Amino acid sequence: MMAEAGAGGPRLAELLALGRRLWDELEASTEPSSGAPVVQDKVRQGLDALQRAAAMVTQLELFSENEELEEIASADLKFMLLPALLGALTLKQVDLSRRREHLENAREHFLRFLKLCRNYGLGSFQLPPGTSGEEENGSPVGPRDPGQPNLVAMAMSRTAKIERYKQKKELENKLASMSSSVESGTADEDQIREFYILQIQKWISTSLEEIESIDQELVILKSRDAARLAPAGPRGPSRPAKALVKPFILTRDAAQARVFGAGYPGLPTMTVDDWYEQRRKQGIVSTPQRLPAGLGEPGSPPCPSPPAGANDEEMQKQQQETEEEEDDEEALRKARDWDDWKDTHPRGYGNRHNMG
Repeated sequence: MMAEAGAGGPRLAELLALGRRLWDELEASTEPSSGAPVVQDKVRQGLDALQRAAAMVTQLELFSENEELEEIASADLKFMLLPALLGALTLKQVDLSRRREHLENAREHFLRFLKLCRNYGLGSFQLPPGTSGEEENGSPVGPRDPGQPNLVAMAMSRTAKIERYKQKKELENKLASMSSSVESGTADEDQIREFYILQIQKWISTSLEEIESIDQELVILKSRDAARLAPAGPRGPSRPAKALVKPFILTRDAAQARVFGAGYPGLPTMTVDDWYEQRRKQGIVSTPQRLPAGLGEPGSPPCPSPPAGANDEEMQKQQQETEEEEDDEEALRKARDWDDWKDTHPRGYGNRHNMG
C-alpha cells in the first residue's frame, strides 16, 4: 500500500507543497488586515489545494488504523499534516456571518489530525475532553461541587501548557537546523524521517492550542446567539403616552374669547367652561358633587353638625374639609378679581418705555 503512495506521484506532493507555501506566506505577511483581498485570495487558493490533496490521500488509503508508524514510507509522513494545515487555513477566513461554521470546521480538521497521530503513537497527549463522547484517560479526580473550581485540573492544564510551549520551542530549533539539508536534497532517509516526525509533533502542540482557543470562542458565540434569540423579558408596566397639549389662551367667556382671538390669531382661545369640559372628557377631572340648594351660600343655614358620639378624628376631618372649601372660595375670588382687572386694562397698559 505504501508503494501506491508513490503512484500518487508529483501531483499529490505538488498540492501539499502549494498549500504549505501559501500558509508560510500568510504567516509572514505584513498586510495590516487579515481581510485584505490579497490575503483572502491566498487563503482560498491554499484551502483548495489542500482539500484536493486530502481527497487524493483518502482515495489512495494512504493511512490505516491497522498499521504501525514504521510501515509508513518516510516520504509519505508529510501527508499526515494535511488535516492540521486545513484547520489552520480555515481559521484564516474572516467572514463574520460564518464565523461559527469556520470554527467548527477547523476544530474537526485539528481533531482528525490528532486522532491520526495518536493512532500511530506520535506524541504523548490527550484529546480534548468530551471528544466524540469518549472518556479520555487522565488523572482520576473525585466528585466535587460543581460550583467550585477544579484546582487540580487547572494546575494540570497550566503545567501541560508550559511543557508544550517548551517542547514546541525545542522542535522549532531542531527543524530550523535540519530544514536546509532536507530541502536541498542532501539529507538521507533517516534525517528526512526525523524531520517530518518533528514537524508532526510541532503541529500536535499547535492543534491542541488551537482547539482550546476555538472552544473558548464557541462558548462566547453560542451565548451571544442565545441572548439574541431569547424573548425580551418584562420591563415593568408601560406608561401611557402623554398627549401633547397645544398652547392656547384661556378666557372667562365666549365674548372675551372673540376679543383675544382677534388680537392673537396664532393662538386658539378657549373659555373656562370649554376647558373644563375638555378635561372632564379626558378623565383628568371629575364631575363635582353639588351641594343641596342653599347650603354653603352666604346666609344659608350652617352645615349639619356631626352626630352625637362622633370621635375627635371625624371632627378634625370635617373641620379640615371646611377650611379647604374656604381656601378654594378665596382663590376663586382672587382669580375673578384678576380677570376683571384685565378686562379694564388692555394688554400693554402702563408700558411707556421706548416710546418716542
